[in-house]
Formats: sequence, structure tokens, C-alpha cells
Amino acid sequence: MLLQSRRQSGSAHVIVLGNEKGGSGKSTVAFHIALGLLKAGQRVATVDLDARQRSLTRCINNRRAWAAHTGLDLELSHHCCIESGQTMQIAENEQCEGQRLIDAIGALDGSVDFMVIDTPGTDSYLNRLAHSIADTLVTPLNDSLLDFDVLGILDPSTYALTGVAHYAAMVRAARRKRRQLDGSATDWIVVRNRRSLLASRNTRVVTSRLRTLSLELGFRPIDGLVERAIYREYFLQGLTALDDTDQAELGLRPNPVQCAARDEVGRLLGHLKLSLDERARQRAAHRTEWFSESVKPLQVDELLSA
Repeated sequence: MLLQSRRQSGSAHVIVLGNEKGGSGKSTVAFHIALGLLKAGQRVATVDLDARQRSLTRCINNRRAWAAHTGLDLELSHHCCIESGQTMQIAENEQCEGQRLIDAIGALDGSVDFMVIDTPGTDSYLNRLAHSIADTLVTPLNDSLLDFDVLGILDPSTYALTGVAHYAAMVRAARRKRRQLDGSATDWIVVRNRRSLLASRNTRVVTSRLRTLSLELGFRPIDGLVERAIYREYFLQGLTALDDTDQAELGLRPNPVQCAARDEVGRLLGHLKLSLDERARQRAAHRTEWFSESVKPLQVDELLSA
């Protein structure tokens, strides 16, 4: 029912951040994707399925509080967090949580262009349901053999790929079910996250095996975010590498690290190959231009002509 009704004309494009291993940076990437789309003038909803950690929810709440504290007109998504079922019966909890997600999507679907859904790092019915409705599935993966283990199984002696791991098998099943129900294909993107700037044998092996596995499973491996403190230090204000940290906000001028982070987030958004509404993009550009002009001091000739 949900899968069939979701594919109506004009429905929002669903972006799911998924990986069954915690600490891969799902919430950070989800937050930056949502803010990148908002800054491009798109209407965005964010949904947090991790009712325990609530990392994305805290980012959104911190941003809303910082906007109220400073009076800044910060971009904000329509946000909701799906609460966990509280009964003693697993089946009842799953039904309740699934219905809450269905209701949230139904309430938001017609009013936004994109939905960004952040999932917990555990296998659950709700997590699988979210994967099954993804138009774009983004899987952040720490650039290490330990994290690669959720996708593929490697021979310890030769590092040869010997099998498909549990999370990849779940995604493959969800994508197959999606095609059977409505004929749609989920674009799966594996993002090498928290990359080190230093080359290593680990990096070379991960790069090679991801390329091999991508041919078998049909995902696109791309470079994501480098390990930078900037992605963590603005958490309390709910800011991102895409925000201007000038005198009006933190009293910080853009530095090379922030510029590099902004560029790599921009490249990540470009790799997603999302179809943006051009009119919304133009409105966002005009809005940015207006704000940049409004903070400039008046020139002498403007004062005399007033």
C-alpha cells in the first residue's frame, strides 16, 4: 500500500541515509544534504527514524534555537522524529512505527520537493521499510576495512571478495521488492566518508573492492567527506560547512578548511544527480544576492540621493 501510493505524480523525492553500522556519519551527511537542498531553494522535509540517538533531530533543533537566539534567517526543514513503539509486543511496535512513518510521509509528501530520512545503525522493520521507499539511497561508509564488512566479505589472506555481507543483502532485497511493486529503481550511492588525506594500503584495498562490489550490486561509489573538525564543531549551533560563519553568526571569517569542506559537500551533492526545481533555484540565487547587498554599507552617492 505505502509503496504503491508513494509513486504518485508530483510526490517528493525520497533520500534515505542508511548503514547498519553506527558512527559512519549518516546524520552529518543527511544534515548537509538537507541544507544543501534548502540553500538551492528546494522545499525539504527531514525525518529521523533513530528515536534513541536523535542525532538529526538535535541538529535541526539546535539550528532552530540558534536562529531564534541570533535573529538570523537560517534555512530550516520541515522535521519530524518517528517515536518508537512502547508495547511489550514486537509485532505491535513494528506496526505502530510503520504507521507513524506512513502518516508522516503522507502529511509531508505534497508540500515538499525532497524528503531526507536518517535511519538508525541497526536492523529493524522500520529501517527496512525506509530502504524500500528510497528513490536515492546514500550509504556513508568509513574508509576502513572494518566498515567495509557490512557490504562485502573479504578473504583475510588475499583480500579477495568472497561474498555479500548482511547490509548489502538487505538493500539488494529491498531494491528487488521495489522494482516488483512499482517498477522503480533505487539509485544506491556508497559514500566513502571520513576519508584520510594520507594514502594507505587500507585505502587502496577499500577502493579496489568497492569498485568490484559496485559492479555486482549496482551501486555508485563516490568520495564523501574528509575527516575534519568543522563537521563537528558547529553542532551546538546547528550550522554546517555551507553556512556563512561571519560576524553576524560566530565572528569567524571563512578559512581554507571551511572552504575545502564547502567544496567537498558541493561535490557530494553534485554526485547525487538530483533533479532540482529550476524556479526554486533561481529564487534562492536572488535571495542570496539580496542578502549580500543588504548588509553592505550605503555609499555616499546613495545617501545624497536619498
